[in-house]
Amino acid sequence: MQPQIILLKEGTDTSQGKPQLVSNINACQSIVDAVRTTLGPRGMDKLIVDNKGKATISNDGATIMKLLDIVHPAAKTLVDIAKSQDAEVGDGTTSVVLLAGEFLKQLKPFVEEGVHPRIIIKAVRKALNLCVTQINELAFKIEKHDNEKHRALLEKCAATALNSKLIHQQKDFFSKMVVDSVTTLDTLLPLNMIGIKKVTGGALEDSMLVEGVAFKKTFAYAGFEMQPKSYDGVKIALLNIELELKAERDNAEVRVDNVAEYQKVVDAEWQILYDKLAKIHQSGAQVVLSKLPIGDVATQYFADRDMFCAGRVPEEDLKRTQKACGGAVMTTVQDISDKVLGSCAHFEERQIGSERFNLFQGCPNAKTCTIILRGGAEQFLEETERSLHDAIMIVRRTIRNDSVVAGGGAIEMELSKMLRNHSRTIAGKEQLLIGAMAKALEVIPRQLCDNAGFDATNILNKLRQKHAQGCQWYGVDIMKEHIADNFEAFVWEPSVIKINALTAACEATCMILSVDETIKSPKSGGGEAPQPPMGRGMGRPF
Repeated sequence: MQPQIILLKEGTDTSQGKPQLVSNINACQSIVDAVRTTLGPRGMDKLIVDNKGKATISNDGATIMKLLDIVHPAAKTLVDIAKSQDAEVGDGTTSVVLLAGEFLKQLKPFVEEGVHPRIIIKAVRKALNLCVTQINELAFKIEKHDNEKHRALLEKCAATALNSKLIHQQKDFFSKMVVDSVTTLDTLLPLNMIGIKKVTGGALEDSMLVEGVAFKKTFAYAGFEMQPKSYDGVKIALLNIELELKAERDNAEVRVDNVAEYQKVVDAEWQILYDKLAKIHQSGAQVVLSKLPIGDVATQYFADRDMFCAGRVPEEDLKRTQKACGGAVMTTVQDISDKVLGSCAHFEERQIGSERFNLFQGCPNAKTCTIILRGGAEQFLEETERSLHDAIMIVRRTIRNDSVVAGGGAIEMELSKMLRNHSRTIAGKEQLLIGAMAKALEVIPRQLCDNAGFDATNILNKLRQKHAQGCQWYGVDIMKEHIADNFEAFVWEPSVIKINALTAACEATCMILSVDETIKSPKSGGGEAPQPPMGRGMGRPF
């Protein structure tokens, strides 16, 4: 009898070989089914309630994937590619997951029949290279120097990104707004310089774009209402100082032996505060913003001198104000001079809905802007914000990479045709595998049809015929339940979305196919640490 060799801890779960791979593929399928129906203009939304009971309604693939608490190790790769697509391009998150799932689904029969995963991976990589080259050849380049054309193109790309979102009725309104907001940024196009503030109430069309900075009125003390609420040609002091009385006695220990001396301490405190305030006043600033609280004495003092102040301004808003209006955030009042003051053409406090907002407009180096969103429900506003984020990312990408392809399943059909034709020129197993990849690419137009309730087979047949005749931009036309030349219809997407989506999907496919064994360690100590038996105190047994 050979002694049994135990390598792994008891309770370790190991599964390997073909069944393991197939079960991983099946796990990925079920994730794809979760986001499958959100694709396209007729996509449905998902309502996800987390463990704290917060409900999120979303159509954005990456948001849904983040909120689903997925524990299956292989399926997590799909969540990762959705996140990476969201970070890199911003849109196309559902498509990535869908493509990866469909690649696996089409390749599953080959795995079951015993084709070695390495051969499959090689074919997937080959197909990916062919696709990327083809996209680069097909992509339509735009001339940047023609400003009007370039702007029209950006608006079309933004509108295509907003097509599949909740706010697609107002896509013309929002795509203009998004393009305006991105074009105000500087060449690096930093995302955090576009602030999005949400105010419930009002209609979506009341949303507005402030070229400059806007933030909610902060907590205010007595005397605040006496301050002027609007200035022209204003100087702004940005501080990181607490202008309150209590600060001094907390910082030092003072021993006094009679009342007169205590009075001196109190007077000194007031004096210190008044000195600070006088210095700020002398600097010529009319608007004072501070990250720390500005107390009631200070508020009153500023009001008497026709100055506006806001304390406890959130840091990101202070930073954006600094970027827009110039100046520096000071931590002392000693050397406030014109050099460190910001300036803007017009400052006002305006009522928007139930909130009051401080607006800084006409900033000298305004490379920042704020979008103020209005709408009924809070979840709706959050979804609008997510949709705008996608559109903003798309416009940024299009400005950087200036080539576009037609959306609506057109480019996928063209790639599918190209792969199918290419596969017939290869002898060997790769022919079948690349053929399967070609079939998998058709999932995007098919899903667009399914989500809109069209007859997918019928429309796909028409599309295949058109593409075979050389009409390369034909895709699904959701409005007419037919097919149309989507390039003419201005359903445009930056080619970088498609390249990124295909690359990420192929990488995920290869990764899942190359796993042939999963080893799960048991939870340490069976979850809970064993409790010591009840004793008579001191842990002694009865």
